[in-house]
Order: sequence, then structure tokens, then C-alpha cells
Amino acid sequence: MAHSPSGYTQDAHVTRFRARTPEGRRTATTAQGATVKLSFLDPLFSRPGPWASVHLDTSRDIDEPDKAIDLRWRHLRDTLRDQGTDAATVSVLDAAVGTGRDLPGRHGQALFAAHGQLVLAADLPDPPVRDTARFDDLPDTLPLAVQRAPDIPYVAVALTRGVSAEQGEYVSVVAESGRWPVSRVAPGPRLDRLVPVEDWPRTAPRIAQELDELAGRHQAGPVVLRRDEGDPWLSGVLVNRMPIHLQNRVTVVESGPGTAADTAPGRPLVETEVARTLDGRLSGPDRLQLDTFLAQRARHSQKSEGITAAVTALQRGRARALLLTRSPRLPERLWVGAEPYQVAMSAEELKDFGATSLRAQPAGAALLHATARTGAELIVVDQDRVPLTDGVGVLLRYREPGDMAAD
Repeated sequence: MAHSPSGYTQDAHVTRFRARTPEGRRTATTAQGATVKLSFLDPLFSRPGPWASVHLDTSRDIDEPDKAIDLRWRHLRDTLRDQGTDAATVSVLDAAVGTGRDLPGRHGQALFAAHGQLVLAADLPDPPVRDTARFDDLPDTLPLAVQRAPDIPYVAVALTRGVSAEQGEYVSVVAESGRWPVSRVAPGPRLDRLVPVEDWPRTAPRIAQELDELAGRHQAGPVVLRRDEGDPWLSGVLVNRMPIHLQNRVTVVESGPGTAADTAPGRPLVETEVARTLDGRLSGPDRLQLDTFLAQRARHSQKSEGITAAVTALQRGRARALLLTRSPRLPERLWVGAEPYQVAMSAEELKDFGATSLRAQPAGAALLHATARTGAELIVVDQDRVPLTDGVGVLLRYREPGDMAAD
């Protein structure tokens, strides 16, 4: 099995996104360095359907989790069969359900298969709102894509003081890169250092350099540093040795006395503190795009929000980013054609674009399909902070300054 540059493990047929996959991710970026958010769906959009899409609660924080998962899957398997899914496709899904047995706590699983091949398997940071199974022309990718948001690259550091008979008093530095919140089911690579306390002032500059290199390799923004409560000296020495660009991104939090670095298999380092620090944030590039969107909406609200505005922008290839709340109010279906930009509110509208192969598809699947295939990004926003008509917005791309007025 080979490792892809996107942080998925691949064999001949399947892309997996799962716990403890430390390799780097796809490096396709915008000018600001933002990852192209929907590129991880490329395996699903590069081949024809129909697709079997499964979103399943695979949590292991209950008694006899395997029995509970098997029961949930049995209902979904029956649903797929009732929808006409072929036996070979059901079989490969059967083998893939619940395979993350070493992943603790609450989580879910998203599986996508077609023509008897499992194409993508992803662990979800949270269980899906409800278990779903669908067999249709397009893969049902919206629940998976939304769960990846806000997709913030970060570095976590656990800085603790300890004592051992062999080493005497020492400083433990454990650091880990990740992308929040996917790191909850796929923690990144760690570095682990033990330093005698008396050597800490001399060694801290080297540790600071290693942290800077770790952040740079993974394009990390925030750095969450957890120290022992009431022991600011260790963190003060380390932060003061960091380059200024890294110092400015550090958030220092405290834990209770004697708290050790997180070591549970499959769980991210300093998970609770990272969640408190990053929940509700956007990545730096997303914040810039949101600011641009808000300025655009102030001038042209009808072209900036609502499902009709988003579909119109996708039809014209002018969607730079699709904005969604976590519970958008989408119609039941949209109409799609063979080309990426052929998406519409009705069959009649799509015919006006010259489409001849017309299909009514679930709106979420159609919207994500058109967004990804026209090269747009996805930004998930908080409805309370950024109210959007229908829970949908669109940041437009224009070739010339006068394009907006000309529309």
C-alpha cells in the first residue's frame, strides 16, 4: 500500500482517511497558501457512478460497540439493496464498515463505493447527525465535506516537568501537527524530547527551531502550548526563543499539576485545549475570503447569498468559494448535466444551457459536485455569526473590475 501526498493511504482502488496517518497532505494551494478544500474528493469525481454513499456512527464509547455498529449497518445495507445497489458494491462496503476498531471515543465513518470498488473511506470527527445510505448517480459528499471544516492547520505542544530515578528532574516536550478537526481521528506526526532541567535554557533554542520547522512543513497557523499550572518559566524560556512569526501565533494554556502529555492511541495531542482554542475559528485564508465576501455582499446582496445565487455563479464558472452553514436549507433536488457547470434549479433552466443528459440529484450532492468540479472552494460558517439566506453564500471571481456591474 502506497501513501499519497494528500495524507490518504491508497491501494489500487481505495483512498482511506483514517487515524494515525502522519504523512503530509496535498499541496495544491491558492496564492494565500490555502488548501484547495475539495481536492480530497477528486477520486469520487474522476469516475462515473452510480455511487453507494454511507455515513455511519461508529463510536466506541459504549458497551459492545461492534454489535451496535453491525446493527446500524444492517439497516443501511438493506436500504442500499432496496435502492438497487449491486451485490459487489454492497460486499466491499460490508468489509469496510467499522474497520477503525483501534480508534477510541465518539466518531463516524463515511464510505463511498461504485461498481464493486471501495473508492474512499474516511473517519469522521463526529458521528453523523443520522445514519444514511444512498445509491445515486452522484456521491453524497456534503456531510463529509462539512465535517472537515474549518480545516485549520496547527501545532500542539505539551510542555511538562517530571522526575525519574534515571534522569532526575527533566522537561518533557511533545509536539504534534494536525488539521482541526480532522486531527481528532487522524493525528499528525509527533516529536518527543526529554531535556534535563538544568540544560533547558541552552536546549530551548534548538527545540524552538524544531517547532518552527514542524509548523512550516505543515503550513500550521495557530500553536497551542499547554504548560503545567503555575509553572510559567518553562514556557517563557521556550516562547522567547521562538522566531517572532511563531511567537505571534502561540496560545499558552495551563493544565492541572502533573498532567502528562496525551498518549491515547488515535487521539490528538492536547485535544481539549486545542478544541477550546480553535472551535469557532476559521483558517487564516478563509478569514480573508470571508472578509472579501462580506464586502461583496454589502454591494451586491442578491448575487451573494441564497441557493439561486450560488447555482447561478456555478453555472457561469464564477464561484470562487461556496459558503455554507452546517445546516443549510437546500431544496430536495437540483438538476445536473454532464458538464461541471451544468447545475440548475429546474430541468427547463438546464436545457437553456444546452444540456441533453438531465438528472435530478439530491441538492447537497449536486452542489458539492459542481463546486469541486468548477474549482471552487468550500467555507463553512456559523449561521449565528454570518447569517445567510438559505444558509448559502457564494464568493464570486471576476476577470475584470466591471464584470459585476455588467451581470
